[in-house]
Order: sequence, then structure tokens, then C-alpha cells
Amino acid sequence: MEDLQCPRCKTTKYRNPALKLLVNVCGHSLCDSCVELLFARGSGACPECETPLRRCNFRVQLFEDTLVEREVDIRKSILKDYNKKETDFKTLREYNDYLEEIETIVFNLLNGIQVQETKEMVDDYKKENQTIIRKNKSKLSQDEDYIEAMLEEEEAQRREKRQQLIEEERKEKAAKRKHKEDLIDELMFSDLPAGCILAAHSAKLPSAGGDAVAVLAVATTFSSGIRVGMSNRSFPPVTQASEGEPYIHSRLQIEYLGPTAPTSPEIRERGYLKCVRREDEKDRAGGYTFALACRRALQEAMFALYFAPQLHELEQEDSYMDES
Repeated sequence: MEDLQCPRCKTTKYRNPALKLLVNVCGHSLCDSCVELLFARGSGACPECETPLRRCNFRVQLFEDTLVEREVDIRKSILKDYNKKETDFKTLREYNDYLEEIETIVFNLLNGIQVQETKEMVDDYKKENQTIIRKNKSKLSQDEDYIEAMLEEEEAQRREKRQQLIEEERKEKAAKRKHKEDLIDELMFSDLPAGCILAAHSAKLPSAGGDAVAVLAVATTFSSGIRVGMSNRSFPPVTQASEGEPYIHSRLQIEYLGPTAPTSPEIRERGYLKCVRREDEKDRAGGYTFALACRRALQEAMFALYFAPQLHELEQEDSYMDES
């Protein structure tokens, strides 16, 4: 978005990296300095379309195209009243027609097509469906309150868990410090050998993270009902797959049933390449060479020239008898 500039003062993002463009319901953007200057009294007109605007309705421009910003505003205002759900309709076709009507309204208001007729249609819809609109708005507010309450509960659980971890870490540090002080005092004043004292204190050393593991094992329950967290469940051991014998590559033996095709040097010496179209740069980039094509054509021409159906059947019968 370095090419963006304020349409009024012509300040660009390149000259002022801290430039912040704001947009209002009309869809035309202004920088924050121009908004402070033009709307110092709280309201004013857009310098491009002369639409009356309020300073409090300006927000940061999220999209590079201001037309997208205007579409977002129009869609939000329309969906506040056109808030029916699929369950409010008898058939899926009626619901799809309802969604198509919303898209037509947004398209007309965005592109200035039959604006007055579209606004009158929206007003008529509001009058006819006042009860349903209020009912669906209350449903939305209840759902939003429920989601917000669940998020607050999850945040409280995270804070509580974090506080428990900090408390466990503090207790562990205090226990280690006390153990170290006791060890130093016993080494200074005891008559026992140092090795015995160290061995005794090593056995008494508090286990690190004993209680912290229990704290971490608490699972978090999210609003979706999924429990995420560490668990003390024991999983079965992973069975190791038995490895077979290592693969040994053997070169493919092809029975041509015909004369041996000439090799690449023989093809060049005998002049076979004169009858083949040479490759161009595109063919060569894909790995095609006219020598390879010529060799494959010769192999296909000589393949199965010595093939005799009756002899082949006898050989198959002999091989079958040998196997049996």
C-alpha cells in the first residue's frame, strides 16, 4: 500500500510512512490530518461527493480499494435488517431467493443503479418485517453475549493456570534454596564425611515439577466443547513393523522377439538421423532429443519380427509343464 495517497493533500505513504488513511460511509478516503482539519466541529461534507459525514464514523481503511470499503459498509447496514436465517423459510429455494435479493440490493447501492427504488424497497421490507427483525436481533445479541462469556471464562482459566505455575515455581525455588543452605550448614558443622552428607542430601532433594505436572494436566474446555490439554492417560506402546529383506535392483530384461536395434553410436554412423526432425529449444528444455526418438522408432519397427504364434504357444506349454 505504498502507492496510496490522500486525495485532498496528495500526501503519499512513501513520503510519510506514518500516513493513516480513514474512510467513512461514502467510501472516499482521507488522511487523519485532513479529517482533523475538515471535521474539527464534529461534522462536515466529503470533499469529493459532498455527502454529510460525522467525524465519529471515520475508521481506518483496511483495503487498498475504497470500493471494497464502501461495499463492506453497505453490506453491514443491509444485513442489520435482512437478518433472517435458513430456518425462517419453508424451502431452500425461498432462502436462496432471499440471499439473491440481498446481493441485488448491495450491487445497486454500490454502483448507483436505481438507488431511490432500492432504498424504498428496503424501507418497505423494514415495515413489513419489524417483528422478525427485532426477534433475530435479540437472538444475535444473546449469541454474542454467550460467546463473550465463554471467552472470558477461558481467559480466567488461563490466568488461574498461569498463576498456579508461577506459585509452584516460587515454591520450588524456595525449597531448593533451603536445601542448599541446610547442606552448607551441615558441611560446616557436622563431623561426618562429606561424601556421606552429600549422598544423604541428594536423597532428600525435592523432585522438580512434581506438583507442576498436576497443574499442567488440567485440560482447557473451549466454547466448542473440545477439551485441550495434557492428560495422564497411558497410551499403548508403538508396535514396530517387521522389516523385510532389502530391495535389490535388477535391470529389466526385455524380450524383443526380433533383430537387435542399433545403438546410439550406430544410429549416428549409419545416417538414420537425417530422416528425423531435429528438436527446437522448447523440445530440448523438456528433455526431448531427436536421437532418442529415432532409436525408439527403430526398436518399435524391429519388435516382434521373429514372433511365431504356434512356436510361442509351444514354449508356453513347455514352461507350464516345467512349473507343474
